[in-house]
Amino acid sequence: MTARSALPIGVFDSGIGGLTVVRALQQQLPYERILYFGDTARVPYGVKSSDTIRQYSLQIVDFLLEQQVKLLIVACNTMAAVAAEAIRARTTVPVLDVIEAGVEVAAATTRTGRIGVIGTLTTISSGAYEQGVRRRHAKSQIVSQACPMFVPLVEEGWLDHPVTRLTAREYLAPLLAADVDTLVLGCTHYPLLQPMLQDVVGPAVTLVDSAETTASRARALLTDLGLLNPAAIDPLHRVVVTDVPQRFRAIGERFLGKPLPEIELVQW
Repeated sequence: MTARSALPIGVFDSGIGGLTVVRALQQQLPYERILYFGDTARVPYGVKSSDTIRQYSLQIVDFLLEQQVKLLIVACNTMAAVAAEAIRARTTVPVLDVIEAGVEVAAATTRTGRIGVIGTLTTISSGAYEQGVRRRHAKSQIVSQACPMFVPLVEEGWLDHPVTRLTAREYLAPLLAADVDTLVLGCTHYPLLQPMLQDVVGPAVTLVDSAETTASRARALLTDLGLLNPAAIDPLHRVVVTDVPQRFRAIGERFLGKPLPEIELVQW
């Protein structure tokens, strides 16, 4: 084991949704230390300008680099859509992002080339998924749909509430009308809705969970680089936020599927 292999993986998001990526990482890489950063004081990013999102993203990257991480994971589709290039230019530490992981799997999965993407308004407006898929599957037909109501519904815990199911039917109707065979969950909140969404779209549509695909890419990359932590012990994890909303712990534990460690506060 090298000194670098014992360093943590830095995972960051505009808020709490990236904990679904942490959950997938803990399942696939149980011995890795994870440092999660959520910019809870400035969430939501989806309504901010691209310049502001890049500025905030680089500020977070600088903080994580100071903590000596061996891998950076952009666990926010909005950040990845507008700031991934700037983030990679900032550091020599390897960088993965949820969009890159999602488009790779979607392009490899589709049978017909008709792919649906759902996400926040900023993510969908950026065209990042369309561009990424077409680089890998030039003749694909992409149907995108912004689903702004899903995030508050997930944070309310209404994962299979009649209101959430009705909202999903409305949002997904244009994608089903386009006969997509693959649906990318382009927001880290959406994996919690996966059973309900699968029921709405039916078994003929394959859902691509960017949290799971990102974790798989992280495992492959760390293996290739010889940076896996081989120590078969439960690792210590850290959660750092810029504000601690009243419901953060309860919502975060729902996303993570287990109790959160002590929440650290950093203020800029």
